[in-house]
Amino acid sequence: MRAARCNAVGGPVVVEDIPEPPFPDPEFTEEDGGIPIDVHYAAVNFADVLVIDGAYQVKAEPPFTPGSEFAGVVAASAHGFEKGERVFGSMFVGAFAERVTARPAGLSRIPEGIPTECAAAFGVSHATAFDALRLVADVQHGERVAVLGAAGGVGLATVELAALLGAEVVAVASTEEKRAVCAEQGAHVTLPYDDLKRGLRDAGGADVVIDPVGGPYAEEALRAMRWGGRFVSVGFASGEIPRLPLNLPMLKGVSVHGFDLGGWARHRRDDLVAARTELHGLFAAGKIKPRVHAVYPLAEVADALSLGRRAIGKVLLEVAHGV
Repeated sequence: MRAARCNAVGGPVVVEDIPEPPFPDPEFTEEDGGIPIDVHYAAVNFADVLVIDGAYQVKAEPPFTPGSEFAGVVAASAHGFEKGERVFGSMFVGAFAERVTARPAGLSRIPEGIPTECAAAFGVSHATAFDALRLVADVQHGERVAVLGAAGGVGLATVELAALLGAEVVAVASTEEKRAVCAEQGAHVTLPYDDLKRGLRDAGGADVVIDPVGGPYAEEALRAMRWGGRFVSVGFASGEIPRLPLNLPMLKGVSVHGFDLGGWARHRRDDLVAARTELHGLFAAGKIKPRVHAVYPLAEVADALSLGRRAIGKVLLEVAHGV
């Protein structure tokens, strides 16, 4: 089968023919399960680039197949999933391939009427955004939510979901084109990064800040928050982990939080499952419409990975013909 392969830290990533994973896969225990999935689409996430560069907090030893998010059809019935069912799911690495072996806990059925392509663009970014908004920030109707990096995968999902939850959304993005897309996804106010503290204050401040960017803008956003707000860090797309002066949370009554899926899965799994059920219900009802920036064939995986911050929304790889 064809798969994208990273044979050394930092790449390059090239498409090669590799053996198809066996079924049943001996690497999976009976408890873990192992379900073969024929991949139709895989999504490119910023974390995939970090894994390839060896800069992610969890390392993958080369050679490996990158990719953490996919959608396709079940290739053989197993563990309650029937052959031919459309599913989407996530894994640490391995998704940029024609077939993957997935754990049942990492799979969800694609709702009737939802295109496979749409499901591939939905899972990881929207789950991160929803968990940050619902579980960590506990966003309430009418609150003001500022989103940094608002045109990226997680950022645009946060804009869409915060508006869906009834918040007033302030989207921060670097270009007019990106800010226009944020407005289309539900942002009430859009701002550039220039003089961000003043811009947020002039816009009325923020009860909640969702920050997937880090760097110097984290402190600027924190300084513009309303008293008693919640600042949630979900990543560091800028490549810089900010050092926030702790007198600011003290004086402003602001709480600073972080969201990491692995930590919640270990310590608050029931809450995570409940939030995922609510999110998937919104998706099935057609209330969530992920924005796909571009779709590349698997052979052009290097070009898809190189888009980086130029992408507005999600970038997909078409691995096989979708349905």
